[in-house]
Amino acid sequence: MSIGHTLLALLESGPRHGYDLKRAFDEHFGQDRPLHYGQVYSTMSRLLKNGLVEVDAIEAGGGPERKRYAITDAGVTDVSRWLTQPEKPEPYLQSTLYTKVILALLTGRDATDLLDAQRAEHLRLMRALTERKRHGDLADQLICDHALFHLDADLRWLELTAKRLDQLAATVTV
Repeated sequence: MSIGHTLLALLESGPRHGYDLKRAFDEHFGQDRPLHYGQVYSTMSRLLKNGLVEVDAIEAGGGPERKRYAITDAGVTDVSRWLTQPEKPEPYLQSTLYTKVILALLTGRDATDLLDAQRAEHLRLMRALTERKRHGDLADQLICDHALFHLDADLRWLELTAKRLDQLAATVTV
């Protein structure tokens, strides 16, 4: 996820302080990985340097001065370009799980145990996501569906690999 583009897009509704940007980000995207304040301010500093945002106001308070950021025309153009650009599909040709299966076979370890443990972990996470989806709003349901579909594909791969494990072991250890 591009944090910079996300913060820029959140600014399109109007100027905001860094604190407000973090809250909006966390509300929509940060349930599983909230944004750190330092990341917000370092990103805003970079966007400011690149001319994609400007300081709309500086307010004095009980602590340090608070900057309110506004998106520039260049920032709007950048967000528009980013939103219309398709994301590159990830082919997952170099996954840690695949690497572990191959290394287990190469080192004489039981890859079946590895696959069984991974299957159990996938199922545990799928149950948790299904429960979260059941109680979430539409946005939460959609992100859970996205994750569940990926986990389901991984489970199918785990099953296929388990069925082909002897054949794979013969080709890997030759």
